[in-house]
Amino acid sequence: MSEKRYYENPLNTRYASREMLENFGDEKRFRLWRKLWIALAESEMELGLPITEEQVEELKAHETDIDYQKAEEYERKVRHDVMAHVKAYGDVCPKAAGIIHLGATSCFVDCNSELIIMHDGLEIILKKLVNVMEKLKNFALRYKDVPTLGFTHLQPAQLTTVGKRAALWLQDLMLDYESLTALLEKVRLRGVKGTTGTQASFLDLFDGDGEKVKELERRVIKKLGYEKVYPVTGQTYPRKFDYNVLCVLSQIAQSAYKFSNDIRLLQSMKEVEEPFETSQVGSSAMAYKRNPMRCERMGSLARYMLSLPVNSAVTASTQWFERTLDDSANRRIVNAQAFLTVDAILNIYMNVAENLVVYEKVIAKHVAGELPFMATENIIMKCVKAGGDRQQLHERIRVLSQEAGRMVKEEGKENDLLERIASDEMFAAVHGKLDEIVSPKKFIGRASEQTEEFISSEIEPILRRHASLLGLKGDVKI
Repeated sequence: MSEKRYYENPLNTRYASREMLENFGDEKRFRLWRKLWIALAESEMELGLPITEEQVEELKAHETDIDYQKAEEYERKVRHDVMAHVKAYGDVCPKAAGIIHLGATSCFVDCNSELIIMHDGLEIILKKLVNVMEKLKNFALRYKDVPTLGFTHLQPAQLTTVGKRAALWLQDLMLDYESLTALLEKVRLRGVKGTTGTQASFLDLFDGDGEKVKELERRVIKKLGYEKVYPVTGQTYPRKFDYNVLCVLSQIAQSAYKFSNDIRLLQSMKEVEEPFETSQVGSSAMAYKRNPMRCERMGSLARYMLSLPVNSAVTASTQWFERTLDDSANRRIVNAQAFLTVDAILNIYMNVAENLVVYEKVIAKHVAGELPFMATENIIMKCVKAGGDRQQLHERIRVLSQEAGRMVKEEGKENDLLERIASDEMFAAVHGKLDEIVSPKKFIGRASEQTEEFISSEIEPILRRHASLLGLKGDVKI
């Protein structure tokens, strides 16, 4: 039967990058298991257990010599993935077969490797996150002075600028960056703890010498490139770590979701558009359409990601005593898919942020349609300064505004409030000055300065800190 007739996870086939797929792939996982077994055996030898240099060298020589077919055959017999790989490793290391996994429980390789894989995954996410931030920074600075309608309740409000709005998207990612880096600083391994976390089996191996047991743990994790372990565990590392990881990934997805929705709305208004390739098809029926498929995909993937932390919360809260195995099958799915999902989201985010198209004339047209209403208070104040009666001016401009609003809504005409004011003698003090009074840049407050100051004080230091990670391009696979 053709493999194409079987279900394949679209995160693998359509969305996630090869880099993240390899990070969570079996090749990396099982090679980490062997690194852990080598580190354990070598450290046990160094501390005086009857393990020879020849046995350790044999393990090292066959570290990457993994017979996956043989391991699968063993697993079908023993129904235990770790023991299947112990046996497969022993087949190619006959001299060392008897000392592989000495004193350890399955979680020695499973938990420690999972923590390393997630740590590496978070580093990949960090790299892509700061690249999105750089692309949004460039966009924000480019358009920091372009006035645009602000919206509250999805109704036109005071003006902002295109760049200032991008600074809001960028600030969301900055907050995610802070959560992510704080989490990375806390990554630690489970260490060498034994079946229920008491290190009893290792204490027995070292004839009750607790100092040697502690030194064994220090040496093993150092060989893996780490310094910190969880001081106490049951059989596994605390599953709350998974929840914390997924919460940070969820935060990134939330920010991307917000951005994607804003772009979809702006594209509907024909103000800002995601990239659209020359041969891209927007609709199978409506050939003229330019659907925002990238941002729609971002939102779709983000919605899935937002649902995952609760799964980890349930897993963490239902671990009975020192451990139950009902977490295993669940975590194989949830942890990897969370990383693959956010990886895919950031790939799209990079692509969109770097290639946004801004239609400044459409934006200016929309501003012109609403600005006369927003400028009425300024016009009243100018006329009061010239000797007018504030209450009379307010009432008159209210009437003119309603008339202009009716023309826009009921007859579909352009907003002619300024023309009405220009022909009304009560507002003679501002005749000839209206263009100056209603200049859009007089209504954006400190939006331009805020954008510059925010990027200079908050974003640039982050990008300088991670300069070696910058330069990625977003890839939309399909």
